Amino acid sequence: MRVLMAALVLALLTVTAHAQGLGKGTHQHKPVQKAEDQAKKKAIEQDYKNALKNIPEVKEKPDPWKTMR
Repeated sequence: MRVLMAALVLALLTVTAHAQGLGKGTHQHKPVQKAEDQAKKKAIEQDYKNALKNIPEVKEKPDPWKTMR
């Protein structure tokens, strides 16, 4: 009976230790992106870069205290 109880306690301790290790992301696999998802992401990135190019250059530094002086 003692051997059975000791085996049960040992099994419970190893299960909890194993469960603690799963939360750290060491055993999680990243999902594989499909080709169409990658194409959408690339198109969004290209649109973002094009939008950044449309922002005009600032000629002078902005001075919020300009009218206060």
